Amino acid sequence: MHSNDNTPDAPAPLYSQVEFDDRGNFHYQGDLHQPGETLAATAARIDQHLRTSFPETRFTITTRKYSGGRKIIAELLDTPEDLTGRDTQEAFTVKVKDQIERFGFTRSNVYQDSHNCAFFCEVRIGQPYWVALAARRGSGGNVEPLVPLAAFKKRLKPGDQLKLISAPGWHRSIGSTRIVKAVRSKDIVFEGPIYLDLPRAAQFACDGNLVRIAIGSEDRPDAHLLYQWIPGKAA
Repeated sequence: MHSNDNTPDAPAPLYSQVEFDDRGNFHYQGDLHQPGETLAATAARIDQHLRTSFPETRFTITTRKYSGGRKIIAELLDTPEDLTGRDTQEAFTVKVKDQIERFGFTRSNVYQDSHNCAFFCEVRIGQPYWVALAARRGSGGNVEPLVPLAAFKKRLKPGDQLKLISAPGWHRSIGSTRIVKAVRSKDIVFEGPIYLDLPRAAQFACDGNLVRIAIGSEDRPDAHLLYQWIPGKAA
């Protein structure tokens, strides 16, 4: 294990730079850790720190409490970096995790199966990142975003129809037309009943006729559903 005081002016090692010693001990003390701080307060400080450390990158920070401890999750929404390669993803995740771990501490021993930490940390590459990457690449299936998601939910009415005209090849419903039964905050209920989950605003585009819902992933950043919006007959 690297010592934190090799030289007086040496910066403290980052989490990824600390090693287990020959007895299986892993000791890490973050320089930004504040004992007794609430999880919400720590998450707020981490959020601000990541904004400063990665000014061109956007994250959303969430927290969880459970019987085994506490957890802070940083989900990547967008960054200029191309993270399609597995090694690049790993390097990015380590870089972000190192900054988050500065707000905590870890004391563990691999042989004694003991682990004590301020919080567990997880860095995720969220679906919005793959959507943003596809947009930067100028991928096909683009729809002019003239109708925001909030306005679409207000304008879509029972009796309207959505026809799925394009989707990944594995999708079984290409060409099908669904009649809207209800529009709720998080989904659309079709007759059947069949449900369509509504995406985040950044994954949605509508020009008044076509509706594009991005469902991109690491393997297919441009994957999306493309619907034709067919208004119902006026009463």
